[in-house]
Amino acid sequence: MPIQSLKFKPGVISDITSYSNEGGFIDGDKVRFRFGFPEKFGGWAKYTEETYQGSARRLHNWVALDGSDFMGIGTHLKYYIEEGQTFNDITPIRNTTSAGDVTFSATNGSTTLTVVDPAHGANENDFVTFSGAATLGGTITATILNIEYKIVSIISSNSYTITSSVAANGSDTGNGGGSIVGTYQINTGLDVTVGGTGWGAGQWSGTTSGALATQLNEALDNSETAVDVDDETGMNTANDVILVDNELMLVSATTDDNTMTVARGHSGTDAVAHDDNTLVRLAVGNEDSANDFVGWGNAASVTVSGAQIRLWSHDNFGEDIIINPRDSGIFYWDKTSGLSARAVELSATSTFSGETSVPQVAKQVLVSDQDRHVIAFGCDGFGASRTATQGDGVQDPLLIRFSSQENPVDWFPTATNTAGDLRLGGGSTFVQAVETKQQILCFTNKTLHGMKFIGPPFTFGLQELSKNITIMSSFSAIAVEDAVFWMGVDTFYVYSGGQTVQLPCTVKDKVFLDFNFEERDKVHVGVNSEFSEILWFYPTKSSTEIDAYVAYNYIEKVWYYGTLARQAWLDRGIRTLPIATGGQYLYNHETGYDDDGSAMTSFIETAPIDIGEGDKFVFLKRVIPDITFNGSTSTNPDVDFTMKVKNFPGSNFSQTQDGNTQRSSTSPVEQFTEKLDYRLRGRAFALRIDSTSLGTKYKLGTPRVDIRPDGRR
Repeated sequence: MPIQSLKFKPGVISDITSYSNEGGFIDGDKVRFRFGFPEKFGGWAKYTEETYQGSARRLHNWVALDGSDFMGIGTHLKYYIEEGQTFNDITPIRNTTSAGDVTFSATNGSTTLTVVDPAHGANENDFVTFSGAATLGGTITATILNIEYKIVSIISSNSYTITSSVAANGSDTGNGGGSIVGTYQINTGLDVTVGGTGWGAGQWSGTTSGALATQLNEALDNSETAVDVDDETGMNTANDVILVDNELMLVSATTDDNTMTVARGHSGTDAVAHDDNTLVRLAVGNEDSANDFVGWGNAASVTVSGAQIRLWSHDNFGEDIIINPRDSGIFYWDKTSGLSARAVELSATSTFSGETSVPQVAKQVLVSDQDRHVIAFGCDGFGASRTATQGDGVQDPLLIRFSSQENPVDWFPTATNTAGDLRLGGGSTFVQAVETKQQILCFTNKTLHGMKFIGPPFTFGLQELSKNITIMSSFSAIAVEDAVFWMGVDTFYVYSGGQTVQLPCTVKDKVFLDFNFEERDKVHVGVNSEFSEILWFYPTKSSTEIDAYVAYNYIEKVWYYGTLARQAWLDRGIRTLPIATGGQYLYNHETGYDDDGSAMTSFIETAPIDIGEGDKFVFLKRVIPDITFNGSTSTNPDVDFTMKVKNFPGSNFSQTQDGNTQRSSTSPVEQFTEKLDYRLRGRAFALRIDSTSLGTKYKLGTPRVDIRPDGRR
């Protein structure tokens, strides 16, 4: 039998059996297709070694009038503007206390400081900056105190703990004086989705911030039943239950001496040791029973607002930026105030005047490029009168409101402005808005609507375009030219030419059968326009964080997938390379062919190939590679060719042999390994290409194999 060429169909097909996919590819990672042939992904490198705080899930790039190149970065803890590789914190301020409202206390030998501030309104992981504090008398000096702190734990609605950079000593008996001011940033958001009810629904495993709390005043071993706390008031009634770490304890009636008698390991929990100053929370026995945790592993009676992760929407209004944490307020940053200034409430900005009915809450904010209206989706209604500064504060998940043209603070409709509102007529909640060249597509959880600028007197019109659709998350749809692609809860869609159709996907089962739907809000989509790719990033079943992607090449109409931990993605445009977030770093993509200085692992594998009807054994003698390493930065780039044989579709590969193909010269023509010798026998064979070396870029062509019939047995 002569040497046989191996010509493969483009794209990865994993939703049919491997034998049905003969001549195709069944698996791969960090491989894309161009002109019908597979090639290795481009690499990535850190944009800067500087880090930000939190998980960054949204990016927005814009340029100011003076040419300043800004990147807005929304994390679950803060909002930054990056310029010149420096992250500038512009997170809005929620509240500033009066001087003297805040006091401190310290414990000798501990870095934990207790802060008392009546009705502070803070959550765990919030940020507060102190000023005006005096020394506590020892190592906890004014310099130590007058900085930004991250709140470690909430003791009660009036107190919380922070961690000092140094341990207190015996002289730290003061309270910081009577001039302390606390400046609180807006409440931080969640990084992992928490369900609305049940264990884990509140800030402390089912309880809410209203639950009574104190701290241990001693370290506990796993058997001690006399528990010393800072203040047992409200916790010393028989049959109260307290929660310390993950252990429940049943309280006996005690005198008010801050020592409680308890039964350890209540309700099936484990009695374990606990450190001094550990948070103690009243699980059963609160004055308001809605704050109780009603049983270990049972459903709590609370429904928690803000149980989804922190997500941002943002858009620039000229050289300024408007930002909106989902289901929260709308804020404005004025470029002329500088990068040291924080964003302020849209209704309180000094940049504009004449505020009317400015929304207090929204799910998404967007600036219409064509007509310069600011649009709030899933927001609250108009204020009580035309002179009211803010909206009514009651969120309507289907309401859309828009400001007057060129004025982001004038929202009450009058005869002399273009402000107004619309209401989506399908579904139960707004999910995402996507701006295209012709209109703004508005997704609810069940329907798709088109919002178009039609001019006075109505300004915008709304039309239902599709029913019975689904959408995975608030950032799973993206516009490419005038088409919009999105991920649904079990399929993919495209809206183009006035029609919505399901997008045929050859890797659908691979994606949706290995998907962590509890973390679906983290799904995001990006375009890599250089390679005509749409990439959806998602968490697999075994992960609570993004760890995989699925890609659709909209020019070649093929699918492929792989592993990559990216929490946000932004295509090239103002900046020359795509940029993405991972961990606490920004990464430039499509630069080189390595993983931030380390070798990138990439592979592609074919479906089994048989001879004739697969009834004959073949002897595979050699492979003649057809591959190019053009673009590689390594002097001798290489890949491994692995040939595998099997006898039946349901059996494992019985024999496997590797061969390495390496480039040896680039002049006058590219030269690489001429042939790879094998000794393999079976009814079908498959080819796998692996790249694990630094500086290697490869593109597979049409390799040839030397195979010979070897009988039927």
